Amino acid sequence: DRVSTQSTGFSHHLIVRMATEGSVFGIGNPLLDISANVPLSILQKYDLKPANACLAEEKHMPLYIELVKDHSVEYIAGGAAQNTIRAAQWMLQVPKATTYVGCIGKDQFGEELKKAAVGDGVTVQYQIDEDTPTGTCAVLITDKERSLVANLGAAQKFKDSFLSSPEVQASVEKAKIFYTTGYFLIVTPEGVAQLGKHAAQHNKIFVLNISAPFIVDFFTEKLNSIVPYADYIIANESEAQAYGKKAGWGEDLEEIAKKLSALPKENSKRPRTVVFTQGASATIVFDGSQLHQFKPDPIDPALIVDTNGAGDTFAGGFLSQLVQGKPLEKCVAAGHYCAGLCIQTSGCKFSGKPNFA
Repeated sequence: DRVSTQSTGFSHHLIVRMATEGSVFGIGNPLLDISANVPLSILQKYDLKPANACLAEEKHMPLYIELVKDHSVEYIAGGAAQNTIRAAQWMLQVPKATTYVGCIGKDQFGEELKKAAVGDGVTVQYQIDEDTPTGTCAVLITDKERSLVANLGAAQKFKDSFLSSPEVQASVEKAKIFYTTGYFLIVTPEGVAQLGKHAAQHNKIFVLNISAPFIVDFFTEKLNSIVPYADYIIANESEAQAYGKKAGWGEDLEEIAKKLSALPKENSKRPRTVVFTQGASATIVFDGSQLHQFKPDPIDPALIVDTNGAGDTFAGGFLSQLVQGKPLEKCVAAGHYCAGLCIQTSGCKFSGKPNFA
């Protein structure tokens, strides 16, 4: 196959030129990141790996207390899908172009999350669970790599009935693109399937981010139940290789991209595009017929603060162009631009206006 660095004329996109209010709809687990630079010994103590993500187990619970007590922590609005939607909103600069749905607790952490999203111009539709605290995510930074330990809290109390409420359904009807993460499939694959069916029936775009290797390894069935609805699948190289291994396809990223693209699909009006990021190396894209490689601009390692949120913000940049019907090359370039900015700050924060042409 010829590898091209140019986008084909293939219509991978909607015929939409302007993002309007409510164009992009994201759903996920809103979590407040508790971020700290820690020695490697902390990771070893809690049986964690750098550049990885996992769900908190009983053995991890003392970690949150230890972080706050013994380290200088920063509280940052997080949750993978919320980060993505905030990045897309910032890139679009169209008031309320994005909507984000998830479940938080009735507490200070929930208020912090809301403040960050609304402050960035996102329309939030949070279900409030009065009995469960807002979810948190320990972000352990060792030598710029991040290890995530998510305690879902209220996020996992999300009810499909909230998704069916008139307020949220009005947002669903308005949306042109739907975005969710593998993390949210832990909570409600049924709710995600509901959105996937709506997207397929109305020829809207449905984007799935695999999110973490453990999703592939431990929630295989849930993940595979949603893949048929996905018009776009985004993953990093370790998530892609985990999928390839699980499916018996080996670990060659180009082969995995082609095979993942070819899996059965609900909406036959467009092929499935698969996007694999590789940090500073080229992003691999298979658009259903052709393989592309797009290299991000190099960033001086001295400017890199941490990699937390890089994948989320890549997806946000990508969505911001996809919703405007821009070519694939432009979507990936916007993803690289956002991720490049993100790794030069602590967590996902956006200021000023984007300088992306």
